[in-house]
Amino acid sequence: MVDMGTGLVAIGAGVAIGLSAIAAAVAEKEIGAAAVGAMAEKEELFGKGLILTVIPETIVIFGLVIAYLILQLAVK
Repeated sequence: MVDMGTGLVAIGAGVAIGLSAIAAAVAEKEIGAAAVGAMAEKEELFGKGLILTVIPETIVIFGLVIAYLILQLAVK
């Protein structure tokens, strides 16, 4: 039988990944819209727009690391 603490740890890890993914999606939406608008005016901004669009994905990586740490600390 699994105790309640294990379930709460799993929920905490899921919330860490889920909220970080939502935050990255919102940030990427805003940056993507601005980058497309800037590229419509100046085509040479494509590289900068692409890099700035990818940067919010690091938020999800941080959420994944936190979830992993939560799960590893709960095992001990």
